Amino acid sequence: MAELTHFYQTFQPEHYDIYLDINRATKTFSGQTKITGDAQTAAVSIHQKDFTVSAVQADGQDVPFKLDAENDAIRIDLAKAGKTTLAITYTAPLTDTMMGIYPSYYEVNGEKKQIIGTQFETNAARQAFPCVDEPEAKATFDLAIKFDEHADETIISNMPEVKTENGVHYFDTTVKMSTYLIAFAFGELQSKLTTTKSGVKVGVFGTKAHKANELDFALDIAKRAIEFYEDFYQTPYPLPHSWQLALPDFSAGAMENWGLVTYREAYLLLDPDNTALDMKQRVATVIAHELAHQWFGDLVTMKWWDDLWLNESFANMMEYVATDALEPDWHIWETFQTSEAAAALQRDATDGVQSVHVEVENPAEIDALFDGAIVYAKGARMLVMARALVGDDALRQGLKAYFNAHQYGNAQGKDLWAALGDASGMNVGAIMNSWLEQPGYPVVTASVVDGQLTLKQQQFFIGEGKEVGRQWQIPLNSNYDAAPEIMADTTVALGDYAALRSANGKPFRLNVGNNSHFIVKYDQTLLDDILANLDQLNAIDQLQLLQDLRLLAEGRQISYAAIVPLLSRFAASHSTVVNDALYRVASDLKKFVTPDSTEEAALRQLFDQLSADQVTRLGWAPQAGESNDDQLTRPYVLSAALYAKNAKAIADAHQLFVANRDSLATLPADTRVFVLRNEVQNYGSADLFDMLLTESRQTADASYKADICAALTSTQDAALVAKLIEKFEDADTIKPQDLRAWFRGVLASNAGQQAAWDWIRNDWQWLEDTVGGDMEFTTYITVIAGIFRTANRLAEFKAFFEPKLNTPGLTREIQMDTKVITSRVSLIEAEQAAVNTAIAEVVK
Repeated sequence: MAELTHFYQTFQPEHYDIYLDINRATKTFSGQTKITGDAQTAAVSIHQKDFTVSAVQADGQDVPFKLDAENDAIRIDLAKAGKTTLAITYTAPLTDTMMGIYPSYYEVNGEKKQIIGTQFETNAARQAFPCVDEPEAKATFDLAIKFDEHADETIISNMPEVKTENGVHYFDTTVKMSTYLIAFAFGELQSKLTTTKSGVKVGVFGTKAHKANELDFALDIAKRAIEFYEDFYQTPYPLPHSWQLALPDFSAGAMENWGLVTYREAYLLLDPDNTALDMKQRVATVIAHELAHQWFGDLVTMKWWDDLWLNESFANMMEYVATDALEPDWHIWETFQTSEAAAALQRDATDGVQSVHVEVENPAEIDALFDGAIVYAKGARMLVMARALVGDDALRQGLKAYFNAHQYGNAQGKDLWAALGDASGMNVGAIMNSWLEQPGYPVVTASVVDGQLTLKQQQFFIGEGKEVGRQWQIPLNSNYDAAPEIMADTTVALGDYAALRSANGKPFRLNVGNNSHFIVKYDQTLLDDILANLDQLNAIDQLQLLQDLRLLAEGRQISYAAIVPLLSRFAASHSTVVNDALYRVASDLKKFVTPDSTEEAALRQLFDQLSADQVTRLGWAPQAGESNDDQLTRPYVLSAALYAKNAKAIADAHQLFVANRDSLATLPADTRVFVLRNEVQNYGSADLFDMLLTESRQTADASYKADICAALTSTQDAALVAKLIEKFEDADTIKPQDLRAWFRGVLASNAGQQAAWDWIRNDWQWLEDTVGGDMEFTTYITVIAGIFRTANRLAEFKAFFEPKLNTPGLTREIQMDTKVITSRVSLIEAEQAAVNTAIAEVVK
């Protein structure tokens, strides 16, 4: 049954006194929570989940109550409405689902250990203490924790510890905050601390399975990020400290708990001497994202989960704004183009996709809102558009006003638009709501019609799409002044093309910078002009051209076969973003070839032609003084050469493996995965498989662990595939948080696909029991949809998932991914012959 009434309507908390006594040995805890607040009615509802409640008192007197498990509720009958202090005594289990209060497992020198951590977003605080577990129900909190403590353990929380008495650790009263941001952790932790210019203590914490210097990079980024945000937001960081904690088991990437941010180890701790540049960038942007939330999400919180975008879209944009300020040489906005922009454009083109702002009530549906490509990536693109429109001065002025007006409270999207509108003098909301409230995005067709340069907008679809006349207010960002700043109409005529071309002296282009959320379809006249002047385009322009052509081909508006002859024109680029776009198109051609066919051999030859000169230029080893672009491009071209079965590349990789057999972790991190994968695929054995699996279990280096995953899952040996799948449910070998990557790797392998598909269908209930409570669960369906490409697999997908359509939280994902596979199957059937002919022409 859907939860239709927000519990905040019955009881409005002001302060919590929370006492917890946690026993790791029995995996249980007991507690008493006192909640002082205002009962709006005599019958009030408080959230709980999986509690055994022994007593409920109101102002010291026992009162009637009953547990309503279906709605995660304690229903309490008071004598009257008004100011009340509830006291609830209960016991509950620790979980192994990475939600609520849960243990994280790790090993040090072969000894198994655990630390206790928490994860309460979206609505799992109710698994730790009774509360009104809704974002609007902000209150202050006093936290007291006792646990089965032994020597050399540390406990941390949102606020500093103020005293310890009789084994109970007491923490300072929090500021007014939402329940989902409470956090604590304890165990054998190491830390490194520093202080910002304004006096905020900053710390990085991790288990002792890691070397001390693995904390250094994160500490530096966190300190400088807080200093940057205090200046950019013109609002002080509101708490005494900012702790960053790496948890060995963590379902998401990171979580912005106020004052105690939790992370997957892979996204906080790194080896400063051997971590790939792109991984350093990833860690920096994750830290910057979570610290952006300390203001945007924590200080001011969305009123309800339908405005989740208000938290996540903004933090997603700000992670790039901050990282660009901290490390300008990284050119991090290029990464935004290859990750966020690409993800948003692909996902948002499927009919039925959610809009950025989504109505939601049922708690089971809330986690389904966390669509990374929409709420994070599209929302961030939307805010990048807004930033470009209003400018940084107005953005900062508007944000300062927004924080002043809503600090320690809640807000809605309209409040942000109002603040930015007041600061800029623009009706920001009118422009942005066309992007916020509508799913999808437009393709703007630019064509010369009867001599007139004409623009037309229409919704773009990949696969079947129902045209319902949606229109957007599109920031065109044209290089011709004749184009309006905002295109709000369906069609716009810009004037005589010949005269405009002559006056401007360059090809006509739209969305210069690729910051607006639309794609462009140029007619042949305009496209030929751009291609004839390709050397005038900068790296982002070239990325955009390839990106838009690829999407138009996906949407059947042009043929993939028409793009194939163009690819070689981009192959010599030293730019990472151009190579990313180039190999994205080239990899998309793989769906048109059958494994081990002559067509696949021709495609491999194409990959060899595209990559050969770059592999010769860059080689396998990092070179002193090489550019960031060269570091980041090397993996693209080496991967292409190995797919091409280039004999020298295969031999070079094998030689590197042999030379470093006893110290594989020390191979250069940006190429190590290719060395390992090449060895498994071309020189594999059961002994090698066992050795790498043991290395994966024993290493605390998350990057190395991920490389081993990529290598082992690519095995073509059916017996080793079966052995690997046996380990899927062995948490000592493959942690549940990492399982999706292992599953995807096997599913994507021709030798492993059937076995992986059989496993997930046979053991779906185990998967749901293990990770079904977190927001990553639906992405297993997304992973399958990203790989399947035949009519038979589509039929099997539908047969398995359609009976689950009414499962709360799965409905939209199943519907979306059925369309994704359907459109891919249709595209392959229509284009396969033409694409393979085009490839054969290019490589002959």
